Amino acid sequence: MAVSPGSLEALRRRNRLHIIEILQQQGRASRAEISRATGLSRTAVSTLVGQLLADGIVVERDDEDRQAPSPNGGRPPTLLSLDPSSGGFAGIYFAHDSVRAIVVDRSGTTLADARAELDVDHQPAEAVRTSVGLVADLLGRVAMRQDRLAGIGVALSAPLRGGAGELASPRIFPHWGEVDVAHEIGSRLGGTVHVGNDANLGGLAEATVGAGRGTSNLVYVMLSAGVGSALILDGKLYEGQTGTAGELGHMVVEPDGAICRCGNRGCLETVASSAALSTALNGAHGSALAFSDLLGLLERRDPAALRALADAGRAVGRALAAACTMLDPGMVVVGGELAAGGEALLDGIRETLDRETSATGHGYPVVRGELGPTAEVLGAALLAMRSAAFATPLERAPIA
Repeated sequence: MAVSPGSLEALRRRNRLHIIEILQQQGRASRAEISRATGLSRTAVSTLVGQLLADGIVVERDDEDRQAPSPNGGRPPTLLSLDPSSGGFAGIYFAHDSVRAIVVDRSGTTLADARAELDVDHQPAEAVRTSVGLVADLLGRVAMRQDRLAGIGVALSAPLRGGAGELASPRIFPHWGEVDVAHEIGSRLGGTVHVGNDANLGGLAEATVGAGRGTSNLVYVMLSAGVGSALILDGKLYEGQTGTAGELGHMVVEPDGAICRCGNRGCLETVASSAALSTALNGAHGSALAFSDLLGLLERRDPAALRALADAGRAVGRALAAACTMLDPGMVVVGGELAAGGEALLDGIRETLDRETSATGHGYPVVRGELGPTAEVLGAALLAMRSAAFATPLERAPIA
């Protein structure tokens, strides 16, 4: 059922989602606390909560879980929480070199997760089969029936157009150009499948339950085999007119630099990805380095590795400077596998970002993400959760 973005029904759905997000972040809250946090009237909150209770998404806590008596001596307020027994959600992340899957309950709590190494870029059919097998194994591990899955989210390491999971630039992920990810996974696991860009979903996770929770405006940077970013503006994921906003990795930072897989020269990804750092260290260490080797060098404070990481950070800072000057975010959160490299990376980002945004008159905090390697796959599960919360009961896949 199509809903106009400016309609009363769309507003109701957004408010419903806001309540769910508050309960997800806080664990439990009273109707009055939700009213204060959302700015909605108590009547509106009571109506929306009543619908969530009827749908089995929210439950009222038992007496022993209630807060202390109110200051005026009345009964303690009834606390609400998401019902973890009302089903769960699965998240799948197709990285360049692995498939990761996760199952969470209604509150977003991770029940189980798993990872399988695979050349995802060149083996889409095998990657899809692997993802379905991982989710099925996880459901068995947590004793959740497949028909209890309320939704599935998928994160892809490629720019996507709109919300349909269509590749915006097939030359970056060429072997996946003809793959209908939502259909392939949905037909095997059942339920509704939602597809998003990996960096966007990593940013969604960090903004919701990670380092950026409580911050309405932030930029998330994912530094892994590829480079991506997410823009959270006024508490919402901003994807742009066609869904491709935030492709930081393909901003040109060195016009005469190396040729990127997208066909341009000198993209940020050619100097600030894990693959780029390994290549940069070949001369110092005489052979191609796996990412684990790179981390080992950083742990030993190898001078060449630290210099390469700091240089990568400065390149990221240059790319971020334009975004921060225009958007004025409250925070920059750095995630992806390179974030495990330590402060050399963050200091490099801070150094350039502070220098090149001095005209704004203030700095931008740069922090490491809290969710580590699970950010993107958890974000995929959160995408499914948000989509289910935004749908009406008739639009949601039935839960037996």
